[in-house]
Amino acid sequence: MAGQFVLGLSILEGLQEWWPGALEVLVMAGQLILGLSILVGLHEWGHMAAAKMFGMRVEKYFIGFPPKIFSIQRGETEYGIGAIPLGGFVKISGMIDESMDTAAMNSEPQPWEFRSKPAWQRLIVMLGGIIVNVVVGIVIFIVLAYKDGEQVLSSTELNKYGIVASPMAQEIGLKTGDKIVKVNNKPYDDFTDIMGPDVFMGSNSSYTVDRNGEEIQIEIPNNLIEQLADQDEKRAFILPRAPFKIGELAPGSNAEKAGIKVDDQIVSINNTPIRYFDELQTELKKLKGKATSVTVQRGAEQKTLPVEVTPEGTIGFGAQYMFNFTSVKYTLPEAVAVGAQEAFGVVYNNIKGFGKIFRGEVSASKALSGPIGIARMFGGIWDWDKFWRLTGLLSMVLAFMNALPIPALDGGHAVILSYEIISGRKPSDAFLENAQKVGMVLLLGLMAFAIFNDVWKVIF
Repeated sequence: MAGQFVLGLSILEGLQEWWPGALEVLVMAGQLILGLSILVGLHEWGHMAAAKMFGMRVEKYFIGFPPKIFSIQRGETEYGIGAIPLGGFVKISGMIDESMDTAAMNSEPQPWEFRSKPAWQRLIVMLGGIIVNVVVGIVIFIVLAYKDGEQVLSSTELNKYGIVASPMAQEIGLKTGDKIVKVNNKPYDDFTDIMGPDVFMGSNSSYTVDRNGEEIQIEIPNNLIEQLADQDEKRAFILPRAPFKIGELAPGSNAEKAGIKVDDQIVSINNTPIRYFDELQTELKKLKGKATSVTVQRGAEQKTLPVEVTPEGTIGFGAQYMFNFTSVKYTLPEAVAVGAQEAFGVVYNNIKGFGKIFRGEVSASKALSGPIGIARMFGGIWDWDKFWRLTGLLSMVLAFMNALPIPALDGGHAVILSYEIISGRKPSDAFLENAQKVGMVLLLGLMAFAIFNDVWKVIF
């Protein structure tokens, strides 16, 4: 076993050397596959559990799509894993589903079949997956809220030094050093409110800023979320500004070679005073590939050190910002309220997002992401808190998407069954077959669009 482990490390190291981003890609893919496998497995389990509860025969339960990798028969059900980890399915006897096994529908209905059960039972079976995903999403957010609490950067703390405005933020009228005093004409509590759903998903949003003692209104374009479709751009749109010190030195970096140490505070570079990290970045960009001098405050003394600036305009350290965060811990009842609110907020934001697409404020190509886009959200570093937060978010998104009244989705089946319950008339098998075919074409087309869109974003 030890030899196999060493061989595995050698392969990974060789792959990383041949393709520098290989390890990050593997981590992204691993998180995506694990997250989807958990969510899809639980979603399909919801259908299966409800079907078995009502005495329906479940022929297959698979995580992943064919070809089959592995399966095992337990009673009437075959449990298996498919090679394509982008979904899953259950096959319930007597149900017209994605398998389009219409031949079995020509025989007389049997007591254990889906089609022979009352409409209300069939409706519960179809909603079983959605219900489980909602419960899973809520539970994940509750656990995270109870476990981690929240780190709050208050508006008062933020406005001690103002913000760092990215080039895109500057395009809408913000400037580095502005102090944001209101969001949508209302005071706010936390820095995250500045880039919350009410700002990006709403219409006619605005910031009120204090710029050198004068209040200025900054209107936010309705399509701003489209311009910030890239996750990195969204994170860097507005950043809090604060004094900083050296947090971590990259091994072998120019900063380390120059004698700069952790907890040093840079006070000037090339005789230009420095207080904030964005000021340092600006000066380093002017000195790309050149030698310069950096003055640091180390305890009670100052030291001036010669340092080489890389061609990229860096010297090789991570900044430790001197913020005063407020740590908030939740009791279990509080965590339940906060987690549930956050979970249902995901659904609400998706509804608002679709509204923006339908109003033409955001293009579908910028708003929709497929498996590659989702993997990039997870990132190339395995962070369990981030993994579970995104898995909780995806669970709520999966529930929402499956609830859409599109044939072949659970929501489409639910609409047809609701009609049957209200009217007392069951649609014909021919209608159900044709609806399923239309739905499958729509879904496959949407999937193809999402994957192509992801590839396009990566390449261009």
